[in-house]
Amino acid sequence: MAQEIKTQWLGNMLFNADTLGGNFKIDAAAESGGQGKGVRPKALMLTSLAGCTGMDMVSLLKKMRAEVDDMEINVSGELTDEHPKFYNKVTLEYIFYGKDLKKDKIEKAIKLSADKYCGVMEMFRQFAEITTVVKYKEKKSS
Repeated sequence: MAQEIKTQWLGNMLFNADTLGGNFKIDAAAESGGQGKGVRPKALMLTSLAGCTGMDMVSLLKKMRAEVDDMEINVSGELTDEHPKFYNKVTLEYIFYGKDLKKDKIEKAIKLSADKYCGVMEMFRQFAEITTVVKYKEKKSS
């Protein structure tokens, strides 16, 4: 199934991206000839990874009846030194908030996302070493 996005050049390094579900601006930093009026292409890749695994987590945790009060997914990537620069190391930090968190189910959901469902994670695996960190912030029962 083919998917298509369209980008329109708006001058300098600025583009408008019309995607499945919305549009946004892509731009470079000033030191690279841009004006900083949009997101950076490589940052979008990290964002896509967080979004993909995040959507998996919401769906899986609901099915497993292991709901959480809140969740954050922070993604950081290390770029290679040589051009073309790409992420060769990526760390996903999952932070879960709630009380009586079902840690076994949460960790199973992370594994299912990583190994079975998240296509973006599979793409990253082709060029990057991926590390996962899980943190729990439990709320005290009143």
